[in-house]
Amino acid sequence: MAAGWTKQERTTLAQICAAHFVSHVHYLVIPPLFPLLRDQLDVSYVELGLALTVFNIVSFFTQAPMGFVVDRAGPRRMLAAALVLGGSAFILLGLTGGYTWLIVAAAMAGLANSVYHPADYAILGASIAEERVGRAFSIHTFAGFLGGAIAPAFVLGIAALWGMSAALIAAGAIGPLAAIPLLLARAPDAAPKAAAAKAASAGGGVRRVLTPAVLAMTLFFVTLAMSNGGIQNFSVAAWVDGQGLSLTMANAALTAFLFASAGGVLFGGVVADRTKHHGLVAAFGFGSAAALVLLVGTGGVGGLLLVPVMAAAGFLSGMIMPSRDMLVRAAAPPGQAGAVFGIVSTGFNLGGMAGPPLFGWMLDAGEPRLVFFAAASFMLLTALMALAQEWRLRRRRMAAAPAE
Repeated sequence: MAAGWTKQERTTLAQICAAHFVSHVHYLVIPPLFPLLRDQLDVSYVELGLALTVFNIVSFFTQAPMGFVVDRAGPRRMLAAALVLGGSAFILLGLTGGYTWLIVAAAMAGLANSVYHPADYAILGASIAEERVGRAFSIHTFAGFLGGAIAPAFVLGIAALWGMSAALIAAGAIGPLAAIPLLLARAPDAAPKAAAAKAASAGGGVRRVLTPAVLAMTLFFVTLAMSNGGIQNFSVAAWVDGQGLSLTMANAALTAFLFASAGGVLFGGVVADRTKHHGLVAAFGFGSAAALVLLVGTGGVGGLLLVPVMAAAGFLSGMIMPSRDMLVRAAAPPGQAGAVFGIVSTGFNLGGMAGPPLFGWMLDAGEPRLVFFAAASFMLLTALMALAQEWRLRRRRMAAAPAE
């Protein structure tokens, strides 16, 4: 880590990155185990899919309220509680088994998931110096990417050695382990909590937080989730059915996109710390990525060239993530970063609910090219909204200039 970081900043960043890593592992514990769960529980894939639906519904309805709770109760203790709750969900499922417990565990994990983003960003925004917060956001996001990348191998490897119950218990156990440093940390939550209380006393409840900028960022997260979800979940099928690619080549292109996205996140953190124009960075990244995805959808990129083109698109889309977080932070009233991140993060849930039926319909209708055209369109919408947010922030800076 670069010089200039204080010991407290490094410690805090490591703790929050560990929590984000665990949250992404927990998000992907169940899907890799679907074949084993289907046989053990004697249920259909539709019934197993219901567990993921429950997870997303619970997370959607609780994420915004949890943002306010985080600001009032303190983000560190709420984050530790979420890690314990999410870990307990999988430990109990591993110990008890049964379909009912699967649904209960999914609901518990969904509730825990609703805490992570509001608490993580509230802690980082309050604990990291302004000139380093962009890099802190990027490292935090990268930790989540890493957790998602290793989750399937982690749970399937343990399941192959010691059985599915052991895999669930091991996946759950990392939650309380990550909570221990947070509970033992000396860094207080008093300052953020006091700021939240002051904001509330000044009329800073829901109405104060639901500003046009915050609502715009929520929509930004919806289109972001739909564009990325379309590529991550449906591009392989679209390439195989629509362009005749082999399954190996299609997966290689998607893998290049995902790994390059992770690299782009780290690079984007450096960019975010060197500019105040985060909306322009986000618009450039997603606009350029949209052009590449559109080119891929036309079939103009074939063979081995597809892999580097998708890697470039992934790098550009990953690069905007820290600037995205800085835009959200800029839209938050003082002391209410948790509430704002909780609200805008519901956009991920909305996009996650709306995207799959839309992209699935395109494939079922025999129009796999539309998967890429739609993903590119959502990327362009995201770029336009980033420009609009940049315009709002510029007007705010100009209005504040005479008072400075």
